[in-house]
Amino acid sequence: MLAGKRILLVIGGGIAAYKALDLIRRLRERGAAVTPVLTRAGAEFVTPLSVSALAGEKVHEHLFDLTQEAEMGHIQLSRVADLIVVAPATADLMAKAAQGRADDLASTLLLATDTPVLLAPAMNVRMWSHPATQRNLAVLRGDGVRIVGPNEGEMACGEYGPGRMSEPLEIVAAIEGALADGPLNGRHVLVTSGPTHEPIDPVRYIANRSSGAQGTALAAALRDLGARVTFVTGPASVPPPEGVAVVRVETAAQMLAAVTAALPADAAVFAAAVADWRVANAAGQKMKKDGTGQPPALSFAENPDILATIARMAEGRPGLVVGFAAETERVVEHATAKRARKGCDWIVANDVSPETGIMGGSENAVTLITDQGAESWPRMGKDAVARQLAARIAGQLTGQPVASTA
Repeated sequence: MLAGKRILLVIGGGIAAYKALDLIRRLRERGAAVTPVLTRAGAEFVTPLSVSALAGEKVHEHLFDLTQEAEMGHIQLSRVADLIVVAPATADLMAKAAQGRADDLASTLLLATDTPVLLAPAMNVRMWSHPATQRNLAVLRGDGVRIVGPNEGEMACGEYGPGRMSEPLEIVAAIEGALADGPLNGRHVLVTSGPTHEPIDPVRYIANRSSGAQGTALAAALRDLGARVTFVTGPASVPPPEGVAVVRVETAAQMLAAVTAALPADAAVFAAAVADWRVANAAGQKMKKDGTGQPPALSFAENPDILATIARMAEGRPGLVVGFAAETERVVEHATAKRARKGCDWIVANDVSPETGIMGGSENAVTLITDQGAESWPRMGKDAVARQLAARIAGQLTGQPVASTA
């Protein structure tokens, strides 16, 4: 897929810069040409010699290079690539890109191009979660920039949380997705997945049996059709797919906030099994037995309705909104009523009665409900369901039939 492709790789200043060396090697193994750009801060972590030796090309470092700029080098560099990749993308580089600043070679390249851009963020967990960084992230996503990662883990500074740069093979998968010549190329699709966990106290929560397998498979299928996918997931038991922008949440309120922040999108698919209720009087400390034999009195409040909120947006509503309905009886009847009640375009209904083994299993049997009626699909693996549904979504967005590989 990458043979003959030209990647302009911007290496930012962070300890994760060492991973960029392996990324260059992985890309060249797959036949891609890599033109490296090393920021001044990046050169504090990896040397121009090591980058050049692996890339087999000259390293570009300075905006005011007399030889290069005599030929408008920064313009040429930004236009000849098939994809611009920033890895690591530091908080500073993200801020410059979001604000349209151009005070060095890397930021000027990002501003002087209409080539697709993929960022692999890497920074301290507090820097990543800071409102300024999250605002910049939302701006970049709105501008069509693809994001891969960051992952959770231990930082070089000793803290733990989201902020670790994605591994080189994860970035390679994201690059392949960005360069995929599929029907959804240039489209942004939002997918929610997994359960939500609603706390009772710091160690207990209310949840459901969703594994997140169907949403994960759907995100991968949409990615394979060329879509830029934002994947908002609760605490699922399956890992998220590679090559998509992953946003991890726990509660329904957090999921709604993440979904809203990820808009605009061409389509939104709500496969997550969101808890309808939360504990309104969740305890701040672990609840203890009091010796009376009486359970604690829990008070419940209704969670926000994410599907209805997005489906009924007056402005910025995705062009296609797809919900899921997990039912245990009168599946088509209940799902049809849910579609009308929520205001979404499609509902994917499935029977999750215990005897079906679908909830948490590897197979699914769904009925697609649209304004044209109900269409039942045969039972098949969740990957096959995902590919068939992704093809239908692509056909709806493009106005052209798309063959499914299911």
